[in-house]
Amino acid sequence: MSDSRVVIVGGGLAGSEAAWQAARRGASVDLYEMRPARSTPVHKTTDLAELVCSNSLKSNLMDTASGLLKEEMRRLDSLIIRVADRAKVPAGGALAVDREGFARGVTEAIAAQPGIRLIREEITSIPAGGPCILATGPLASEAIAASIATFTGKDYLYFFDAISPIIEADTIDREKVFGASRYGKGGDDYLNCPLTAAEYDRFYQELINAAEAPTHEFERGIAYFEGCLPIEEMARRGRETLLFGPMKPVGLVDPRTGRQPFAVVQLRQDTLAADFYSMVGFQNHLKFGEQARIFRMIPGLERAEFPRLGQVHRNSYINAPAILLPTFQARRRRDLFFAGQISGVEGYLESAASGLIAGINAACLVDGGQPIIFPATTALGALAHYVSSSDTTNYQPTNIAFGLLPPLQRPIRDKRQKKAALVERSLRDLESFTARLPASGATVSPGRR
Repeated sequence: MSDSRVVIVGGGLAGSEAAWQAARRGASVDLYEMRPARSTPVHKTTDLAELVCSNSLKSNLMDTASGLLKEEMRRLDSLIIRVADRAKVPAGGALAVDREGFARGVTEAIAAQPGIRLIREEITSIPAGGPCILATGPLASEAIAASIATFTGKDYLYFFDAISPIIEADTIDREKVFGASRYGKGGDDYLNCPLTAAEYDRFYQELINAAEAPTHEFERGIAYFEGCLPIEEMARRGRETLLFGPMKPVGLVDPRTGRQPFAVVQLRQDTLAADFYSMVGFQNHLKFGEQARIFRMIPGLERAEFPRLGQVHRNSYINAPAILLPTFQARRRRDLFFAGQISGVEGYLESAASGLIAGINAACLVDGGQPIIFPATTALGALAHYVSSSDTTNYQPTNIAFGLLPPLQRPIRDKRQKKAALVERSLRDLESFTARLPASGATVSPGRR
């Protein structure tokens, strides 16, 4: 290894993962996190990798693209997945975590890792020398955002994300809710608030007529990410929309009636102690008073207390395919990397995955080697390919999906068999690819599945 250090700006999921990957490969890392010296509109603690929108890292099942991406990351010794597995709470087939335990676990692991120097200080401009990883997250400070905008040569692209309310567990009426996961996957991991057609219609009318929170100057021209629409925005698309979205009753049977409810609101355990629950899919931009009033119309939540209500915050990202290579390097400055949501991926899991790739490749540069490009047949490679190769004229961030992977050589009609074949190919190609890398590069651990 050379004497140069990897500088990482931002201690979120991507920055923490990047620091871990680079240090585990022998690089010396300076990890800069501006909190607590400078706060953000949504973060509440000073821990690294704090989760603010949801406590879920999505499905853990191997018949899903997110399950595949997690398994690939596990095989590459991902810090985020390692800590998440330890801090998980019941959530059916999903990997949901105790927020505080998760962030604390990541912070402790980073502090204990030789070679990582955690610096609580704001970086206001892109460092001149590299390797450098910008993992500023979707809420970059104005100073670093301006520096990034100057570097890209184009205006920022914005979309707006919304966070869901959290409910105190002991204010939920357990006589009116029932525990279950869809189709019985995961036992009684979720609390379900069932609504009749009449109850749903009353709730729906109040929701679409509710008063929204004031719009600030930075929120002009809102363009929400389609995968995280505020619930009132979904409702305005029609009465049936919520019944096929966050309030769908499919796969749930109320044990007291033996029937599927007309509509359901699901509550997901938010902490290991089960003292808080989050409202699944209920991100919104309503006034706080309106939220409390309307959500207390839901059976079982009549006396609900909300430690946190929903709100909107700005998410920022670069026009990735115009700026990035599949290594997450900037095209016109190869010692500069982007990672996390600022890089044009969407979601906690995908942010951590981009940090994993950037961290490995920054270590490669420090070691005098060439950055690596993961095979497009892997979930990691498919995500990197999308970010670097999509249409630059209308780029939209994405979650991982099987559709991002190249088709199988021999088409398979059966969906279940097709997914299984894609997963098998991905893990086989990942193992084969990493086995050919130099000792200082990525190494793969055999899966447990």
